[in-house]
Amino acid sequence: MKLAALALAVTATLTAAPALAAAPITGNWVTEEKDAVIAVGQCGRSICGKISRFLKPPPEGAGQRDVNNPDPAKRSRRILGMPVLTSFTQDGDLWRGRIYDPKSGKDYRSVVRRLANGRLEVKGCLGPFCQTQVWTKAS
Repeated sequence: MKLAALALAVTATLTAAPALAAAPITGNWVTEEKDAVIAVGQCGRSICGKISRFLKPPPEGAGQRDVNNPDPAKRSRRILGMPVLTSFTQDGDLWRGRIYDPKSGKDYRSVVRRLANGRLEVKGCLGPFCQTQVWTKAS
């Protein structure tokens, strides 16, 4: 009797394990402000996201530079094609990494997850305080 219970427990654990895996976050996503498309994909051993297209041009146009970056050496790089999500790795049903905001020039700890409706919840956090955006799949 005990062996059957153990077998049932092991089977339940093995079939439940895939449910704990994070849903993939790769693909093209429209930001909540609908100003850009972020292409999220594999970057070496982690996941990253780069600005692939502007939906609303920035103040200096498509050639906008990263002028708000605190690192003077990075202020001349173009925003288009620049990584804004970096070093994301799976942690249960979440993805954890860093997010960069070119509008402010600030970098934040980030948590991303797929929502049941197929959207992407993106959080940028500074200490215990987080700001959340919901991104939609680009067509």
